[in-house]
Amino acid sequence: MVGRQLNWNEYATAWARLHGGFDPRAATPVVRGWLRFSYHVGFLLGRLRVGPTAVTVAGVLLCLCVPLLAVRPGDGPFLGALFVLLASVADSVDGAVAVTTGRTTRLGYVYDSLADRLGEAAWLVAFWLVGAPGALVVAGGALSWLHEYVRARAVAAGMREIGAVTVGERPTRVCVAVAGLLLAGLTGLIQADLAAGTITMATAVWVLLAAFGLGQLISAVRRALIDVG
Repeated sequence: MVGRQLNWNEYATAWARLHGGFDPRAATPVVRGWLRFSYHVGFLLGRLRVGPTAVTVAGVLLCLCVPLLAVRPGDGPFLGALFVLLASVADSVDGAVAVTTGRTTRLGYVYDSLADRLGEAAWLVAFWLVGAPGALVVAGGALSWLHEYVRARAVAAGMREIGAVTVGERPTRVCVAVAGLLLAGLTGLIQADLAAGTITMATAVWVLLAAFGLGQLISAVRRALIDVG
């Protein structure tokens, strides 16, 4: 049975507590708008008695469809981009459902993190199937995984904040995946061979942003843990 659901201000306070003190009300208009959208959808799903785990599972299933769709002739990359976008919505909404209905748990946090990593692996598999070199795809996946691993270990070691909002965060990966598949689809309509080159460039952008973001995070973690002692 779902109890009283949180209003936006209560939700923002609870969300900040779960995300290293970062207040969504003080975010940029785009980020704030996205989080408010997630809140409203999560509030509605909570009213409908949809649990956060069900939304997480739906997001994973959407991600697993991306490589299957991306290789379809013609509209495949476009459909892949659409499913990446839908999966990213589910990824935001599952947390919103949990917070608004008071169902946040440590186990749910683990499931959500696992779902994120599986989803990103599926997107990168789609990149490879469309034509990106395997080594570049593996590098992108490894750097993104290291980004999340370093932050998790730093928090376990005593870092109280999120460390830094880097250029390699998950929203950036979502944008690169969506834009990369869309552009691959567009160039593929012009000439089929161009899709592989386009998705290779998108993968290279993923790798560069992930590497730079990892460097930013390591620097921030070093400062934070030195202060902790």
